[in-house]
Formats: sequence, structure tokens, C-alpha cells
Amino acid sequence: MTARTASEEIYVALLRGINVGGKNIIRMAELRRCFETQGFRDVVTYIQSGNVIFRAPDSTPAALTMRIEEMLASAFDYPGKVVLRSRRQMEAVVSGAPAGFGSQPDRHRYDAIFLRDTLTAQDAMGEVRVRPGVDRAWAGEGVLYFSRLIAQASRSYLSRLVSMPVYQEMTIRNWNTTTRLLQLMS
Repeated sequence: MTARTASEEIYVALLRGINVGGKNIIRMAELRRCFETQGFRDVVTYIQSGNVIFRAPDSTPAALTMRIEEMLASAFDYPGKVVLRSRRQMEAVVSGAPAGFGSQPDRHRYDAIFLRDTLTAQDAMGEVRVRPGVDRAWAGEGVLYFSRLIAQASRSYLSRLVSMPVYQEMTIRNWNTTTRLLQLMS
């Protein structure tokens, strides 16, 4: 990535529901070109689930999110929603994780549930159910941290979340992806 100018910020756009179950298929090379064509700089995609790191002139997050959503709808007929985070926000997500979160990957699956600006972590916590002894969830700044026992993953309530209306206002990334995105942004 090139040096940041005073009026630019680095962001990650987390696209919801692309390349899942044969729906909303978008190749990462095409996604990268789409961002570049629209004037975003230093565009990098990471894995097929729709993670786009880029530099853009400082803007309000709401305006930038709307611009990206309109751009994706036009280019790919993708009506999805985007969760946008700056590098500072991603640093806060990683540093704000509960003590020990991510430290037992052989025993637990760890996820970051990123929330759109329309949903607070406190409101999301009221909607996200956990199965005692299997799941745990914590509220963070614009994110929920969720862990579940691997040995009982089939009993986890996380899979129920995708059928709830509140799911339209969030997107999930595993903890390894979340920390890797921050590394790529740095």
C-alpha cells in the first residue's frame, strides 16, 4: 500500500452474503476492479466472503457506506448491505475483545458479529440468544463477540441468528479473519 495522504483513511468494507450457497457470486478480481474504477486506492480483497480493504478520502461513514452500496448494486446487481470499519475501529474491535477471546481455537469457535450503524450492541445482545454451556456472547463497540464450543457446535444458537430479522443489520467474520483484516490494514 502506498503512503497515506492527510485527507485519506483506510477502511474495510465487509459485504454481507456474497459467494454463499451459490448466491450473489462476485469474483474478488472484479470486486477489486470495481472499487478501483470508482477512485478508491490501494484496494485489496481478502478471501471470497467479501472483505475489501481500501483507501478513500475522509468522508462520513454513512455517506461512504451508501456510495459503496450503490456502486455494488449498479455493478453487480447486488442489493446487499455493507458494514464499513476504519482502521481505528478495527483496532478497537481487536483490542476490545473479552479477556482470553480467541485463545483456545482447539476448543472454541470465535466470531466477531459486526453491526451496521442502525443497530447498537446492546440492542443486538437482546436479540442474540446463547445456549448455556455452549455459547457465550459479549457486547463491544459496534460488534458482538461470540464463542461456541466446537464439541457442541451443532447445539449452538448462532445458526438461528441468520433467520432472524436483526441479521439483516449485521455480518459475521471468524476471529482469524478479523485479526488478519486488521493486519492487512496496518
